[in-house]
Amino acid sequence: MNLLRRRFLHLAAGAAVLSAAPRIGRAQAYPTRPVRIIVPFAPGGSTDIVARLVAQRLSERLGQQFIVENRPGGGSNTGTEAAVNAPADGYTLAMLGNANAINASLYQKLNFNLIRDIAPVAGINTQASVMVVHPSLPINSVPEFIAYAKANPGRINMASAGIGSGTHMTGELFKMMAGVDLVHVPYRGEGPAIADLVGGQVQFMFCAVPTCIEYIKAGRVRALGVSTPSRWKTLPDIPAIAEFVPGYEVTAWFALGAPRNTPAEIIHKLNSEIDAALADNRLKNRFADLGAVPMPMAPAKVGQWLADEVEKWAKVVKFSGAKPE
Repeated sequence: MNLLRRRFLHLAAGAAVLSAAPRIGRAQAYPTRPVRIIVPFAPGGSTDIVARLVAQRLSERLGQQFIVENRPGGGSNTGTEAAVNAPADGYTLAMLGNANAINASLYQKLNFNLIRDIAPVAGINTQASVMVVHPSLPINSVPEFIAYAKANPGRINMASAGIGSGTHMTGELFKMMAGVDLVHVPYRGEGPAIADLVGGQVQFMFCAVPTCIEYIKAGRVRALGVSTPSRWKTLPDIPAIAEFVPGYEVTAWFALGAPRNTPAEIIHKLNSEIDAALADNRLKNRFADLGAVPMPMAPAKVGQWLADEVEKWAKVVKFSGAKPE
């Protein structure tokens, strides 16, 4: 059992020794006022879309408003730090995803430690990322893209949600494994990046299915492949990149966290309510429309997931040589 996982399990065990009476009382009372969910990216990206869907369901279930607050910047670090520094009372939550796990090794001097300072609350969903190009590019498949990129090194602009974001590192992994030279163009979130791709200011990006599925259906971007090891059921006609680049695999994910020392009874109540929302056909069907699959998890399992993701992406960051601005 690695050190990160042991630390999470230790924290979870410590939280469990709280006395039963105060735990039940606080859990029954919570929430008594609005709760904010900090999204560390600009509006319009997949993190924002998923957060708003979850916030709507939690507002309905718990009778208080769950409000999404967008805090972009620093490749998700600005918003995550704001959540870390918020009072540990259950009224500030943080949307977590691939970028947080990547940043744990990409940034050497963060003002917080993801493993130490975030209490895992619940898993939300997993998604495929889609390799998309502007229709003006004379490319209709992954092999054609690789051939074109090799014939035109440094001439394809690759948009991302920011340096170190999941979209960036998904692209870096593709560059590494396909042996192509692409020019990285970072944005302050997936929303602005896909907007410029649709507008033709950049030619290529990896985006999460919820962000770009409507643009794909409308023909405003052309999908070449999905990042999951096999075809994604929501987009069955789009091949997996691994069919052409053996071993290529990236799965986007989202989870919810809270500042450390948030009362365990509140975390468990949120986990229970989120799991119930994920089981509701309304949210399941909405996720399906967006190409996402629910990922219900107990807090301890979310902790293990985060620890494993930090370890996985540390290797990719080291290999890519990516550096934050």
